[in-house]
Amino acid sequence: MHKIVTTDEMRTIEQAADTSGLTYDQMMQNAGKAIADEILAFTEDVEGTRVVILVGTGNNGGDGLVVGYHLHEAGAQVSVYQAKDRESDDPNLVRLRELDLLIANAKDDQRSRVLKNLLSSADVVIDAVLGTGFRLPLKGSAKELLSAAKDELEKRECKPIVVAVDCPSGMDCDSGEVAEETLKADLTITLAAAKYGLFRFPGASYVGRLIIGDIGISPSQKELSSVHVEVVEEKGLATWLPERPRDAHKGTFGRVLVIAGSINFPGAAALAGEAAYRVGAGLVTMAVPSVIQSLIVPLLPEATWLLLPHEMGVISENALNVIKAEIENSEALVIGPGFGMEATTLTFLSGLFKIEQHHQRGQIGFVHSEREQRKEISIPPCVIDADGLKLLSQLKNWYSYLPEGSILTPHPGEMALMTGLAVTEIQEDRIEVARKWAETWGHVVVLKGAFTVVASPNGDATVIPIATSALARAGTGDVLTGAIAGFRAQGVEAYPSAILGSYIHGRAGELAAEMFGTSASVLAGDVANSLSTVIFQLECNKKFGKS
Repeated sequence: MHKIVTTDEMRTIEQAADTSGLTYDQMMQNAGKAIADEILAFTEDVEGTRVVILVGTGNNGGDGLVVGYHLHEAGAQVSVYQAKDRESDDPNLVRLRELDLLIANAKDDQRSRVLKNLLSSADVVIDAVLGTGFRLPLKGSAKELLSAAKDELEKRECKPIVVAVDCPSGMDCDSGEVAEETLKADLTITLAAAKYGLFRFPGASYVGRLIIGDIGISPSQKELSSVHVEVVEEKGLATWLPERPRDAHKGTFGRVLVIAGSINFPGAAALAGEAAYRVGAGLVTMAVPSVIQSLIVPLLPEATWLLLPHEMGVISENALNVIKAEIENSEALVIGPGFGMEATTLTFLSGLFKIEQHHQRGQIGFVHSEREQRKEISIPPCVIDADGLKLLSQLKNWYSYLPEGSILTPHPGEMALMTGLAVTEIQEDRIEVARKWAETWGHVVVLKGAFTVVASPNGDATVIPIATSALARAGTGDVLTGAIAGFRAQGVEAYPSAILGSYIHGRAGELAAEMFGTSASVLAGDVANSLSTVIFQLECNKKFGKS
């Protein structure tokens, strides 16, 4: 996995690399070569392709010049347009002049006529105007160049491929804020490590496909390796997939007990159970209110069933006695999808985790008897979602009663209820919010949404580089919960399970959208059905040595 860093951290990392012998010039040459290679892979064949490179005065512009050299060598027709004159003895500029490439300058271009002419026929536009050190507001020659370029590109019916070097110019790489003139990239090749702003909106919508390019800095360099925030790479996930020995039986792959559902939300339980099966769990037992079993048996005939007492269609406090006989035979628990918010279900949860209820937030008070408190139930790791989280958050110090290795999967609204923070506050700093509360609660937190964040109690965090409206549909969170629990049941540790489940779930959403040709038609069941395709792709990576 690659790290995610602030701009200050990136500056420190580069300074340390330079001090250690990897000079800034070497890093620039490596960056330009890496970006050119990614463009060649992205476009497949650049022979005769018209490439226009928009160049600024800083290191980002230098990277762009190096890219131009390598694309010219590969057969592209390269032109360079400078926002402002670089130093005349800039070796990368001199090298392009010696190749007799067109190099234009904004100050000599009246009414941007040359720029407009170049962009009107460009196949690829490389944005190398401003780098990660940029701070708003955008002004001067860079603003004028980007404004003129944006106006011209918007006129074209057949759009060129726009490639951003390190980040789209005009983006604040810490906050994700962008200037009005910023060009939307189809491909952003960021260097050495990803930057926070690439995963924060509105900037994230300008990034396109994100690739991290290697500039020669060793992953073991202290300043880089000590960073605790990472972004998932698909090729590294295959090693976490559980082995599937040919002589296995259902017990080899663990049992998931799904405690979920109510008369108003019966499908939530079925989606979670199906997802647990789809990722490889050997046995899924559905513990649901008895009134809804007949509704969901046709959806999941492979499951076994545990029928729970209910009150008006929701799990009642009396269900605890039924659960006790089965819970110790499970390797993972799903708790919460489709529960509803009734007091009797809250009392069931407090009894399950042996949490005393008090008069709090206007709820009905209840204290367990001393005899019941003394009874010990060995509860396996839990994946808690939806109403389960909302109910538990009404109980004082609820998190301290959960079994070690549990995973909490809130969306921003649930996170707000659990923490007292505003949703806007959570969304502004999703990574740090997830890290803080994972550490506070002592459990893995999966903060769902665009670029889901998985945070560990030890301060580590991993960003899932997927943002798709295909997952903006009721029930997809239940699929995620079941998938994570399925991996837990197979013996994968909590943090890897959460990362693996979140990535596979996100990619399944993307694949389902591709299948339909639109994200608007994707249902949660389609996401569950697509889990197997993503796992197959990961297994192929593992089999053919791409992990």
